[in-house]
Order: sequence, then C-alpha cells, then structure tokens
Amino acid sequence: MSYFDDASLVMIPSGYKEDKVYSVKPIDGSGDLDFTRASSATRIGSDGNIEKTRTNSILYSNDFDTGFSKTRASLVSGQSGYDGSSDAWGFVDTADNSTHLIVQTVASSEVATFSVYAKAGAVNFIAFRYEDATVDYAYFDLANGILGTIDSDYITANITSVGNGWYRCEAVRTSANKVVILSAQSDNDPTYAGAGTTAIYIQDSQLEQGLVATSYIETTSTTVTVGSYDNVPRLNYTAGSTSSCPSLLLEPQRTNLIDNSEYLGAWTQLNSSGTTNATISPENVSNAYLLTEDTSNNQHRLSLMRSVTSGVDYVFSVYAKPNGRSKIRVRLENSGVGSGAINVSFDIQNGISLSANGTIENVGNGWYRCIATGTSTSTGKLAILNLLDDDYNFTYTGDGSSGAYFYGAQLEEASYATSYIPTYGATVTRVTDNCEKSGISSLLGQTEGSVFFEYTVSSDDTTTFSRILNLRNASSSEQIYLQQDADNAFKAVVYNGSNQFIGNTTSGFAIKGTTYKMALAYKDSDYAFYIDGVSIETSSASGLGTLSISFIDFDTNLISASNKCKKLLVFKTRLSNTQLAELTT
Repeated sequence: MSYFDDASLVMIPSGYKEDKVYSVKPIDGSGDLDFTRASSATRIGSDGNIEKTRTNSILYSNDFDTGFSKTRASLVSGQSGYDGSSDAWGFVDTADNSTHLIVQTVASSEVATFSVYAKAGAVNFIAFRYEDATVDYAYFDLANGILGTIDSDYITANITSVGNGWYRCEAVRTSANKVVILSAQSDNDPTYAGAGTTAIYIQDSQLEQGLVATSYIETTSTTVTVGSYDNVPRLNYTAGSTSSCPSLLLEPQRTNLIDNSEYLGAWTQLNSSGTTNATISPENVSNAYLLTEDTSNNQHRLSLMRSVTSGVDYVFSVYAKPNGRSKIRVRLENSGVGSGAINVSFDIQNGISLSANGTIENVGNGWYRCIATGTSTSTGKLAILNLLDDDYNFTYTGDGSSGAYFYGAQLEEASYATSYIPTYGATVTRVTDNCEKSGISSLLGQTEGSVFFEYTVSSDDTTTFSRILNLRNASSSEQIYLQQDADNAFKAVVYNGSNQFIGNTTSGFAIKGTTYKMALAYKDSDYAFYIDGVSIETSSASGLGTLSISFIDFDTNLISASNKCKKLLVFKTRLSNTQLAELTT
C-alpha cells in the first residue's frame, strides 16, 4: 500500500509562512495548521547554526536623502556601490569650516551595532557619533582600512574590506537615541573646511541588536525583521549538522534571566580578562567571548548576580569552546564554592559532564552547550562560569594566556533547557508556541482510524507529563492523544468520556535526543500502540461508539517539554498491526 495515498492528512515540516504550517496533504490547504507565538525566537537553521530574529531599526536604510536629516551636507544618489550596483550615495560637504553630518533619531537602549558601507572620496575618514546622555565618536580610516580613534563608551568597532576601496564600518554601543554619520579629513577631528565635493561614498546602513553587523536588511518607511519573528513557525534542524531533516519546534514560555547573554564583558571578571568578539560562535559570526586567566593562584571566572527564588528549579546553560583550558564549571552559587544549587563541571574538549544533573551537547565546530540543573536553596545568587585546571580544580595558578570561549549564557526557571533566547541588556521572554487545526472532522476517523507520529525527545524532564499530540473535540471531552509522562514513558490514549484504551511504555523509555516513530490505531474492540516496529500494547475493549473529534492540537498549554515533530500522518481507517509495524520501523 501507499501510506501517503491512504492518509487523509500528511504534515512533514517543510513549508511555512507567518501564522501557518503547511501540510503536504490535503493539497487544497484544508489541513494546513494554524500557528501563533507572540514573540520572536531562535532556531537551528539548515546550516546547523543558531539563527536569530534580526531587525534593521534604521528607516530608509539606503535612502539617506529621505531617512537622515542633513547639516552642512547633501546627498547624491546613483553612485557605484560596493555590490556592483548604482545604489551608493555621494556624501557632499559644504564649504564651511565645521562638521558635515547626517542624523537619524533612533531608540536603542540595549547592546546594538550600527554599520554602513563606505569608501573614501575627497576625504579619508568617516566617523560615527552615538548620542544619548553622552556623545561618543568612532573613526574609520577609509584610505588604509584601519580603525581610527574609538571613544571608550563603545564596546567594540570594526572595519572590513569588501573590495574596490569599499569597507563595512561598524561600531557597538549599549545605547543611543541618535546615530550620526560624519565625513572627516583626519582622525579624531570632525571639523574641516569642505570643498563642496563628494567627501565620501556611503551605502546600506543598519542598526541591529547584538555585537556584530550581520547581513544587510533593506528598509523604507518602517523597520524590517527577518527570521522567526512573531507568529512565524520554527523548522528546526540539528545543531552543527548540514544534512539533517527539520522538525517543527514547539516550546513552552521561557525567560532568559541573564540580561547580557553574549556581551559577557558586562559580567564581573575575577583574576581574568575578557575579549569581546574573539572568535566564531555557534551562530557562525564572530561574537563569542574569550575569558583568559591571569597568573594568580585563585579562581578565574565570570560572575553575574541574579534574582532567584528559594525552592524553585533552575537550569543554567552556556556554549563553550576550549582555548587552552578544556575544563569549566557552571555554577549558581548560594554562599560559597560547592554550596550552589547548580555546580557542574564539564570537559569541553571531549564532551563530558561530571554530574548527573549536567548534560553536554555537541553543536559543531568545537562548541558544546553545557547544561546544568538544580533547585535554588536561597534567594539572590551569583551565576558563575569558572575556568578549571586539568584536574578540575577551580583554584589554581594560571599561566596568563589560557582560557575558554563562551557564548549564549541562559538561566531559566525550569528543569530543562530550551532553545537559546538572546539578551542584550535586559531579560527576554519567548512566549508559548501554539499549533493546531480546527474544523477538520472530515479528515479524522470517527469510528476507526490510525495516527503516525515521528517525534524527537528534547527533554528528560521527570516532573510532569507533556502532551505531544492531541486529536480532540472542542471541549476536549473526547480525545485521542500521545503523551510523554513524568517518568519518561510514552502513553497512547483513546478517550470518549471514559478511557477506552491506554497504552504505556516502561519508565525511562523516552530518551532525550532520540527520535521515535509511533503509531496508534483505534477501532471498537481493536486497539494497538506501536513504537519503532514493536507492539507496545493492544486491547479488545468495546464501547468506542462514534467520536466527534475535529481538532489536531499541539497546544503547549499541555506541553511541558519542547515538542520536536518530524512527521504526522492521519488515517481514517484502522491500519493492520503488520502495517503499524512496517510504518514505524
């Protein structure tokens, strides 16, 4: 038989748009799933890297004559650009002995990067000026492709050649209410007598959250966002892999309680020094932080005070990579070393966790995500990242050059980690993913049927059940569902007002990171539950009657564990046990 032909609904994560996850069948769209999530979110892209939601907050990002106000300057369009187009602008100074600038008012209260492509004309320098409580300059030498003077309030700055005399200039700061572009004849001095000629050429401006300039996003009268923004589903791939198939990622609401997850220079360094944007991170841009030990005989660490609640579960995670030190410790400290609710050591060279409450995940390119869980025993704690010596000692004599790279620190009030939530100066909440389809009773078997579900376990949470798939009526008084139970067992249930069938695996069956193929078949006096080609349970219970189910539901109000759905097939007939075994093998 052809399972595709016989199925009434087939959802294989592949196509989506805002508010919608497409089903491959029916082809008329009547089985497409409705999706909501009222916040942005990250995912693992098809290249195996973390993919963020990105927004260009500059308006008219390449229409400088419209988007920026001008002072002793004018703009001329149609110039040859860095990308071979005629979309660049000539920045023409006036004949005044003063500053020559263009300005746009912005609202940036967190870590953000401003960038623009630039080329020397009659003068050799371009300068950025961020304004809020203070006014700070960053200068770029367009003749030699090097940084000029960078005021100390900037976190970092960079100039990168893109060919033919063009450079991408970028500067990172924690806040600004105006961004200003100036031309200059010399470093650290924006005042000069213009000649009424093209001082510099500019193209494609961008202001975005984070520590680096990413690929350019064109804007006009409004900001533009790309990625998994509000109500965009996440087709999630395997971290570090370029050949995996996607799953539909559905997660409960979570908050990252770390307010600077990437700019770890905002944390407190102890007996160590830090370098921002030191190497390529798991999102494949150069925004990872390097912590380097000094030569003292002491702890070498980063720390950040966080407000937590006694008696509550927390999970602390961070991405880490060796740079001379291959051992680290992740801690949520009560009052001293070893007294923390979380205190887990990791070998980030070989991917080993030394504690049962720690897990470590290989995400590619030498990076591991180190995850530690525990229950807080007091309020107000330090979140700490320790370097360790080869014997896992946290107090040791440093060599002054060894250390480790860190990226993406996250503290969640929960017992397992979810997808990365970036923060740039304030805590951030990613709200619940909801995915369902109503009004499809004609696609669901009411007296008999079968459901095939391919699912990757993303949590070994043992505190509560997690409904991973639900076929139901509007009031949920009739349900056919699959569930991951608190004891890491899978359960299949057919309920028509009373339980008609309950199929259970043994405790501990559901293993984190494992993908399972499961099928539930139902018909009066003939039930079966199969996983990976094996019969889990059958039943000849009678009394099913005629159901009135009309919903397919991934509603995460009933999901405590993240849901990674890789495939869903619904049949209006009860498949044979042989077919169930074949389908799930």
